[in-house]
Amino acid sequence: MKILQQPQIIPKLGEMYLIKEEDIKKYLHKMPRQTIKIVFWGSDSWVIPVLQAVEDNFDVEAVVTAYDSPVADYFKGLSLTPDKLDDDFLTANYQLLTTDLFVVASYGKIIPKNLLNMAKYGALNVHPSLLPKYRGPSPVQATILNGDEASGVTIFKMDASVDHGPIVIARGISLTGKEDFLTLINKLFQLGAKLLIKIIPDFIAGKMKPYGQNHVKASFCQRLKRDSGYFPIDNPPAPDQLDRMIRAYFPWPGVWTRWKDHIVKFLPEGKIQMEGKKAISKKDFLNGYPDFPRLALAI
Repeated sequence: MKILQQPQIIPKLGEMYLIKEEDIKKYLHKMPRQTIKIVFWGSDSWVIPVLQAVEDNFDVEAVVTAYDSPVADYFKGLSLTPDKLDDDFLTANYQLLTTDLFVVASYGKIIPKNLLNMAKYGALNVHPSLLPKYRGPSPVQATILNGDEASGVTIFKMDASVDHGPIVIARGISLTGKEDFLTLINKLFQLGAKLLIKIIPDFIAGKMKPYGQNHVKASFCQRLKRDSGYFPIDNPPAPDQLDRMIRAYFPWPGVWTRWKDHIVKFLPEGKIQMEGKKAISKKDFLNGYPDFPRLALAI
């Protein structure tokens, strides 16, 4: 059932941002196929490596995703696109949802407890941060914005609270300080795909004992809005912070300001774009708009 709903973390990306088939396969290592039935929950392009890894090693009975999402486009089987995860959805799909395991990655909606309990072994979530740090919908953007020197991926068993459940496995990576959102989120979910297929059989067999998060150390990140990347022209961020904003917020919501009733966008590689014009270098921008405030261009 395809019912129109709002996009998830960011709007659907164009082909230039979708991970390539050869890049997916490069990160996956097939194991002997397991007879474990799974329903996959996810929407964004960067979780396709996770879905493909699960498909290659287990039985994916269906995906629950956003309407017209990259995952819906990719998956050749049954795609469910509910607007609401309510009793009607549960009743209509009761037999399908009483599967062995749910795998969740960048789905974009809170899955209620009564649905999580439908799967025999619960739900495993692949989250692109080292929990309990950066619970919530924008952990990769928060990692870049804060200039962190490390990140990672956590696979945890979901409970009724957001990113709160016990951890099954976590792995960290070091950062260069030059990562952008697309590069980092793809890298983390590729790592998550490798970890997931290795731990699912042992998790199902009860050989992996999840351990509780340290909730005292939990930090949270918010869902991004169109205005998240805005700054006032007369009070721009410091150059290093503006650089982090550009890397974290491209391609959406982007970094932008208003000048003389026009939107001015700040893009990667030092490009600037006046509303209705092509993106150009900072030097060319200043040549074309010599009265533009220099302080806002100090990147």
